[in-house]
Amino acid sequence: MPVTEKDLAEDAPWKKIQQNTFTRWSNEHLKCVNKRIVDLQTDLGDGLRLIALLEVLSHKKMYRKYHPRPNFGQMKLENVSVALEFLDKENIKLVSI
Repeated sequence: MPVTEKDLAEDAPWKKIQQNTFTRWSNEHLKCVNKRIVDLQTDLGDGLRLIALLEVLSHKKMYRKYHPRPNFGQMKLENVSVALEFLDKENIKLVSI
């Protein structure tokens, strides 16, 4: 079946379903650290909830320090980098992200 523009659109129904499913799954795991995701783009943007999710799932702490209160864009990027570096060191490959 050929892919249509509708299937690739930003608001395609399947994308919303996947987003909602991942958000609920993440929140289920983040309960134990009293964190919650409402909007994936904004809530994972500073890296803190992503780091918390990775720590909960892996039962490990990050290998290097991160900014607990990122005020600037650079700090937020560094936090996301810490999370991605953790995945790399744990040999977890990201596919189709």
